[in-house]
Amino acid sequence: MAEAESEAKQPLFSDLADVSISSDVPVEGQITVPVNSQSQEDDYSTLDEPVKETIMRDLKAVGKKFVHVMYPKKSSTLLRDWDLWGPLVLCVLLAMLLQGGSVENKHNGGPQFAEVFVIVWFGAVVITLNSKLLGGTISFFQSLCVLGYCILPLTVALIICSLIRLAPHSSTPEIPMAVVIIRFIIVLAAFGWSTFASTAFLADSQPPNRKALAVYPIFLFYFVISWMIISNASA
Repeated sequence: MAEAESEAKQPLFSDLADVSISSDVPVEGQITVPVNSQSQEDDYSTLDEPVKETIMRDLKAVGKKFVHVMYPKKSSTLLRDWDLWGPLVLCVLLAMLLQGGSVENKHNGGPQFAEVFVIVWFGAVVITLNSKLLGGTISFFQSLCVLGYCILPLTVALIICSLIRLAPHSSTPEIPMAVVIIRFIIVLAAFGWSTFASTAFLADSQPPNRKALAVYPIFLFYFVISWMIISNASA
């Protein structure tokens, strides 16, 4: 019994104290990370690809988003792969065309480049903040991306109205009423298209009982842009 109690009182790893490894015995093995354990993010790394491939890939992505806007359907492409290149190009083009009409006729009261730029981006930011305060499930830049890309129909309408304005009319300086009506119809169709496309992407991100509160500012946003186009084109 005494021997059993003395063995029980000994430390658990007391026998390992006398174990030693000779310096002549090589320690084999190495600690490395397997080559095949790369994460999924490393597969999409674009740091080593040529600049031409990067530009072409971005242009294709912007073109696909334009197609989604012109043929709106419930898709997560604009939300998942968001960017601000398309909205920036559309905003600059819209501001340049509106300013061009203002420069040609100094008395038409058309908007300047900075005014259009500020109205578009400030309006998009306000709508995005409103969406987040209402409990929207998309990020800040995703909302800016959708709102910016959905300006495409209005930009196309402005280009068409500018071409109609350049077309030769009668010798009188006044624009015929038929031309004004045609421009109005074109801009009205583009306004409806932009509003429908944006709500198709953003409406599902809002709580069901607050969709109307989220859609109403979008309606006003595109209405203001449409009014700038109509007032500039009909001058």
